[in-house]
Amino acid sequence: MNYTAEIISVGTELLLGNTLNTDAQDISVALAELGINVYFQTVVGDNPSRLMQAVDIAKSRADIIITTGGLGPTYDDLTKHTIAEAFGKRMILNEEVANQIRAYFKQRSPNAVMTENNLKQAELPEGCVIFENGVGTAPGCAFEAEGKHILMLPGPPRECRAMLKNCAVPYLSKLSDSEMHSHNILIFGLGESAVESRLRPLMVELQNPTLAPYAKDGEVTLRLTAKAGSKEEAEMLMEPVLNEVLATLGDIVYGIDSINLENTVIELLKQRGFTLAAAESCTGGLFAKRMTDISGASAVFQGSVVAYSPQSKTTLLGIDPDLIKEKGTVCKEVAIAMADGARNSFGTDIGIGITGIAGPGREINEPEIGTVFAAMTTKDRSLCRSLKLSSDRERIRISSASNALDMVRRHLTGLPEPV
Repeated sequence: MNYTAEIISVGTELLLGNTLNTDAQDISVALAELGINVYFQTVVGDNPSRLMQAVDIAKSRADIIITTGGLGPTYDDLTKHTIAEAFGKRMILNEEVANQIRAYFKQRSPNAVMTENNLKQAELPEGCVIFENGVGTAPGCAFEAEGKHILMLPGPPRECRAMLKNCAVPYLSKLSDSEMHSHNILIFGLGESAVESRLRPLMVELQNPTLAPYAKDGEVTLRLTAKAGSKEEAEMLMEPVLNEVLATLGDIVYGIDSINLENTVIELLKQRGFTLAAAESCTGGLFAKRMTDISGASAVFQGSVVAYSPQSKTTLLGIDPDLIKEKGTVCKEVAIAMADGARNSFGTDIGIGITGIAGPGREINEPEIGTVFAAMTTKDRSLCRSLKLSSDRERIRISSASNALDMVRRHLTGLPEPV
């Protein structure tokens, strides 16, 4: 049976934006791996009538209803009682759970006084499967009624994540006879609409597996997903589609299931035994941050100089002041000189130089906002990309660093620079 699920996240703090709803994300990922389709996610405040409305709607369109939050001891923790009422279930004080809560408080501090309202957490719908909370006091639970499976999990992310893994997933895995598996195809060098245009005929005809594009920070990810009885069957379904995508897109695909572009570059540097350093102006250290965000980057990344002013480019990187006077700081020649300066200063195999105008303002004699030059040099090679990027400052910085990383990727894999 193909099950559909709806997630109902309970908490006024979620609606106000005070708390990020990571629970729904964690649950959606887990359900996808089980082959359970999530078609709707709902957020409702700590209000019993509105929660009842949300449950009534979920009943009409989902086989599985999973709630998060509202299982605690305070007056606004209303989820269990409201859900029980919605399905005609009596609430019963479970003495075993009550004793566990008492023991929890005693273990924390022998002198701690447990207020009676904590026993509210031991009240559970009759006949439910109890989900033990290994990192808190509020247990979760699950029951079946009116042809639906209802699961209630705690709201605090640490507790929800643990209960999801240890209790909810094993419970749900018994329901589904299929599982879902995916591959992420990572792309740099072509926008989402252009990628979709090239692959539209394939996307339209596919049913299982499916192929969908997602744009993020100047890159595109294609998610290839198949539902089957086993991982092996899913891989067999995905293999011909994956091969067709790779044949269509070619070298703009920089990884399959990689973490990101910088991780790909670091692994390539390690494989080839090369080192890298950078000199940054408009990116202000973003290139270095992205490299050093990856554990183990120090094996190949030696460092970066943020040379923001003309004087710093001269004093820190040894760039001829006459070159800057003649060409300005934002040009191909200065970008290459910055890359050489970084490579020579750090004694690396590869140097990166990035200079440009990220905005939002600029001097009268400067190039247009979004003009960036990203260079890469080795002892016998110099390359530079002349870029015209979006006028948004942050996107310009991200795309500039990504272009520099892509230059290194192409150099290390023997791929030509894009025309």
